[in-house]
Amino acid sequence: MRTKRTSQIGKFDQFAPHDIGRELAAMSAPLDAHVTVLEWAAEDLKTASGKANGRLGMRVESVLRCALLKQHRQLSYEGLAFHLLDSASFQSFARLPVKFMPKKSILQSFMSPLFYQ
Repeated sequence: MRTKRTSQIGKFDQFAPHDIGRELAAMSAPLDAHVTVLEWAAEDLKTASGKANGRLGMRVESVLRCALLKQHRQLSYEGLAFHLLDSASFQSFARLPVKFMPKKSILQSFMSPLFYQ
């Protein structure tokens, strides 16, 4: 079963003192306040068989936040992968585990159920 949420935000989760950093912080606050959205996203992300299939993969919260970044910034999967690798603010917003930098193909496989139903 996929983990839904990061239970505790790391002390290093910070947004840059820049317009985009402040924008991401403002987008993050309502997501933290309305965690029921994660239940809806988790339903969309379930495998067709409903069986566990090995690795846990990205948390539902991270998948949802990456999908929001992709749509809001109008990025391709390749562009999103670059920004997640390059930007501490994007990494903080996406709540990715430490040292986890997903590639384009991983992002696409995890996020496609949210976009194509």
